[in-house]
Amino acid sequence: MKISGITDVFFDLDHTLWDFDKNSALTFQRIFQINNIDLDVDVFLEHYVPINLKYWKLYREERIEKSALRFARLNETFQTVGYLVKDELIYKLSEDYITHLTTFNHLFENTFEILDYLSINYRLHIITNGFDEVQSKKLNQSNIHKYFKTVTNSEMVGVKKPNPKIFNYALQQANTVAENSIMVGDSYEADILGAQNIGMDVVFFDLGQTMLNNGIKKIDNLIQLKNYL
Repeated sequence: MKISGITDVFFDLDHTLWDFDKNSALTFQRIFQINNIDLDVDVFLEHYVPINLKYWKLYREERIEKSALRFARLNETFQTVGYLVKDELIYKLSEDYITHLTTFNHLFENTFEILDYLSINYRLHIITNGFDEVQSKKLNQSNIHKYFKTVTNSEMVGVKKPNPKIFNYALQQANTVAENSIMVGDSYEADILGAQNIGMDVVFFDLGQTMLNNGIKKIDNLIQLKNYL
């Protein structure tokens, strides 16, 4: 059923429009080659993905700094798989990862199609917890920056989703109000609960097929936004 009264659509970036897992895997393949890391990337990623999520949760909760996140997620993964790496190389890999990550810019299926469709009738925006310098490159190099009227990131505001301050800041930047806005994102905690807590409508981009029976609108392909907007 179409939602009435919406003027502004806010998107998360990573895992919602920009295919973070695919681009990240390709980045690790490249930087392992560059730095002669003799380790199967798939084995590394099997452990890295949940470890990375754990550290991002700590980062959202203001319990670690950016530099600590970047080092610790790699260090813990190498320790878990039993591959000995000196601290200096971990710091280099951390920098190389950020450098090369935005050279891969795979988007989720139907990203351009849905942005073309929505941009006719709605103002589009980004709210992201990602790092400022990296997120800007992702938007520009994937060629989707042109769709968005505003981009709000956590470093700009000093807090991260689900903190209401970042949502209120984004609404102010967009010159709109929560009642006329909807948030589309993949993180139930950061995007969905965060937006709901300030009165925004939400659509959960649920690729993991999470079992939720709470009436929250869900999609597993971006084109399905046409059912609501």
